Amino acid sequence: MKIVLAGGGTGGHFFPLIAIAEELRKIAEMEKIIELKLYYVSNDPYDKVALFENGITFKKINAGKVRTYTSLLNFFDKFKTLSGIVLALLVLYVIYPDVVVSKGGFASFPTLVAARILRIPVVLHESDTHPGRVNLWASKFAKRIGIAFPEAAEFFPKDRTALVGQPIRGDILVPAKEGAYEYLKLNPTIPTIVIVGGSTGAETINDVIIETLPQLLTKYQVIHQVGKKNEKEITAAADIVLENSPNKERYKVFGFFNPLATKMCAGVAKLYISRAGGTSIGEISAWGIPSILIPLPEAVDHAGHQRTNAYSYARHGGAIVMEQPNLSHTILFAEIDRILSDQALWQKMSTSAKSTAVTDAARIMAKEVLAIGLSHEK
Repeated sequence: MKIVLAGGGTGGHFFPLIAIAEELRKIAEMEKIIELKLYYVSNDPYDKVALFENGITFKKINAGKVRTYTSLLNFFDKFKTLSGIVLALLVLYVIYPDVVVSKGGFASFPTLVAARILRIPVVLHESDTHPGRVNLWASKFAKRIGIAFPEAAEFFPKDRTALVGQPIRGDILVPAKEGAYEYLKLNPTIPTIVIVGGSTGAETINDVIIETLPQLLTKYQVIHQVGKKNEKEITAAADIVLENSPNKERYKVFGFFNPLATKMCAGVAKLYISRAGGTSIGEISAWGIPSILIPLPEAVDHAGHQRTNAYSYARHGGAIVMEQPNLSHTILFAEIDRILSDQALWQKMSTSAKSTAVTDAARIMAKEVLAIGLSHEK
């Protein structure tokens, strides 16, 4: 059986596909499905190590973005998309997979068009409360659609849509507490805050954190994922701000969290500060960690996907939402201190976070994909 995974551009698109791929392998082995071949079709491999570890073959195609604002790049990206569709047709014709699994996003569009033309079954997963344009379009012909938030159901055909939760990689699903403080070089007696700006970092969040550090480190220790491209700059800025601070060693900068660092951070964190992508929320919920969510501003996230994600999740009590235009170092520190200084509040938020967690989404998606793939083989 051959299965193509389509998506990419961000970790929120890529890593749920990896989680589904892991479960596809497990189920195929249990059910003796021989010669399961997995392919990842996108404009970029995103994480070559994850692809290699899961036996996934990468096939490169072109993919152009369609921006909702006026930009000259929209004109040139039309040609990227057209060439991407031609390439995707050739790739899918040669592979001729039994099913295509897509997370949406601009990088998946050429592959979905090709699948539609070649009449290859399509399975979608939507991580956000409000679907992206590619998934909305593809839902018209998709065989099955899995969603992570109940609010997304209104946008898809009811007879082909199921609330399954967020696919989470098996190697990060369970936080690792043993050895985590030693691995991260932290003090186990000081509360730890983990700050994640997204798979490529977030400049505004990073800047506010740097400004807050002198005050923040008097009570807490901080693990800060800043994005690979920002690591040197943020480290240099922190060195200046903390030059005379006795608490300088309480601040740890990461460009990117690999799976081991991710589960170690989950094992020590008392509080997560994060963007509000559906994948990030799913992971934080599974770990049962209270969080402060800072959704992308409307100027960047024009459809407001992250904002609706954040408020949908926060309604259950596991998180509070801070809008980026209101973000300042004084307000952020006050909210952090309010949560971590009140054990009853922290416990209530942790319990609420855990109560919303769905940890078998990847398995549910994989079982459906295999069922459709087997049917197509016949």
